[in-house]
Amino acid sequence: MMDGEIFTATLVPSGNMTPNSSMTLEQKTTFAFVILLFIFLGILIVRCFRIILDPYQSMPTSTWADGLDGLEKGQFDYALA
Repeated sequence: MMDGEIFTATLVPSGNMTPNSSMTLEQKTTFAFVILLFIFLGILIVRCFRIILDPYQSMPTSTWADGLDGLEKGQFDYALA
């Protein structure tokens, strides 16, 4: 690199060129899809933190054998036959 050289940025357009700021349909669709994915990710993060903070809230209070009359928990397979 020489001391006298002046480097121009390639990302900055020159003064006589107007940048094309309109997005194509594919770019708009991709942008909307990415936004929806971020919203879905946020919902999942909130749900996971709620489960971590209170894991017993989402568990049902009844057991799977409460509805069986006169049967023990190990006899469920015989009730189906």
